[in-house]
Formats: sequence, structure tokens, C-alpha cells
Amino acid sequence: MATVAELSKMRADLHAARMSGARRFRDQNGEEVEYRSDSEMARALAALDAEIAAAQSRPPSTILFRTSKGL
Repeated sequence: MATVAELSKMRADLHAARMSGARRFRDQNGEEVEYRSDSEMARALAALDAEIAAAQSRPPSTILFRTSKGL
């Protein structure tokens, strides 16, 4: 899994490609992706946003147990 910094850079590059009107995008690994429409690029940006949000979320620091005897 990529780090938050790598994901943010990928998002910035993809956003720049989308705003420039380019349909082809080459990532840092040299892989090239060609999008058919702007909506595909928007979905790719949304997917990257979701990955960044998941990577930045912290696990719960406190877990509370609620127990009873069932009375």
C-alpha cells in the first residue's frame, strides 16, 4: 500500500492532467492510463480521495466494554 504522501502526489498529478484536458496519464512507475471521459477521471480522483481518507484515519484509542448479567 502506498503512503499518504505518494497517494497525495498521485492525486495532484491526476488532478493536473484532468484540468489540462489530457486523456492520457503516465504515473511515476511509467504506467500509462488512457481515460475515455472526464467522468472516469472524476471516479479515479474519488477513489484516490477515499484511499487517502482511509490511510489517514486512526484506529480507536479507547475501547469501552459494556457488560451486564442480563437481569
